[in-house]
Amino acid sequence: MATIDTARFLADLNDLRKIGAYKTGVHRPTFSPQDMESRRWLMARMAEIGLEPVLDGIGNVYGRNTGPGPYMLVGSHIESQNYAGWLDGALGVVAGLALARAGLPVDVCAFADEEGHFEGGFLGSRSFIGDLSDDEMDHARSRNDGSPLRDALKAAGLEGVPRITVEKGRHKGYLELHIEQGTSLEGAGQQTGIVTGIVAIWQFRLTIIGQQDHAGGTTMAERKDAGLTAVRLLAAIDETFPLVCGDRTVWTTGSIVLEPGAPSIIPGKAEILFQFRDVDWSTLERLEKHLRALVQESNRRERCTTELSIIRRSIPAICDPAIMTALERSAEQRIPGGWRAMPSGAGHDAQVLAQVMPSAMLFSPSIGGISHHWAEDTKEEDLAVCCEVMGDAVEMFLKSNDYTPPAKA
Repeated sequence: MATIDTARFLADLNDLRKIGAYKTGVHRPTFSPQDMESRRWLMARMAEIGLEPVLDGIGNVYGRNTGPGPYMLVGSHIESQNYAGWLDGALGVVAGLALARAGLPVDVCAFADEEGHFEGGFLGSRSFIGDLSDDEMDHARSRNDGSPLRDALKAAGLEGVPRITVEKGRHKGYLELHIEQGTSLEGAGQQTGIVTGIVAIWQFRLTIIGQQDHAGGTTMAERKDAGLTAVRLLAAIDETFPLVCGDRTVWTTGSIVLEPGAPSIIPGKAEILFQFRDVDWSTLERLEKHLRALVQESNRRERCTTELSIIRRSIPAICDPAIMTALERSAEQRIPGGWRAMPSGAGHDAQVLAQVMPSAMLFSPSIGGISHHWAEDTKEEDLAVCCEVMGDAVEMFLKSNDYTPPAKA
């Protein structure tokens, strides 16, 4: 088995966290000066270990292995949520560096904007598989300040730079190491989780139209209060969904905006951003069916009218059985009984890559389950052993059967 230099792996992680440092975490929003500095740092590290680094027109950093295949693609992202954690995403990219440094035939990629600072979601990995159009890029805006994506690319020096797409047949699979962002592993005293599948996220906008009016002069019988309708509808959703959801379904009301949002004015409009997540397609469809029925019932009973619109419906990804088997064998050799199979409740670039190649994920524990916050952390010994498990599994998987390299053009 390849020998992973875990000391250098941890040193690289800690070196990267200095870029955009905030308290014990980082602040590296997509295409910010700190984000671009981290991408240049990554390209330098790639070159040091013999990879050929390229920064493409959407901000992806791709390090191409020049040795013989078959090849594995290993990666994640290195931008962060605002004022958030140092491991979310960065762990998977730096692990890829460690595997390449150990001589394993891996390409390493840091996909841009997995964290969704811009509209569209997974811009980097979607661009890599050919699923991001120029038109979508033209219309995408920052979720932080509303500025156009094209302006951000220009400011980052990426205007007019070609975008890289996956080379068909080059990679036998994709593997991503990521923090769990939950408490399952820590609670069980286990050091790694082998991901069975990645949830789909179905996002909706609920727009409720009432009548803006005076809070004192309008009687309760006359009111068309969009705010109250919103509250009653959300309560009905929360009462119904537990009866129709799956074992690991979650749902979230991420935003409620009332207009005009003044204390003495009855809200004439409410806008709700709502999502649910599950790995099972039939469960997702069942939840949407009940959501639509609840909106229909609200429109029958309420004085205000609710319109439901789809923002995005992603596709759940079931992890590749062959890569999972390699991960299970590797974990059992390294940490007998110290691992478990588990689903991912968060979205990841791996679910995008799964559309074009076999893909899988490995989780490390998260202390206290904290993520998307500067206090996010993981024990160094857990980080190290996960990287070793990953290295063993990549070597095992690449040797698992005969490989025919793609024909040269």
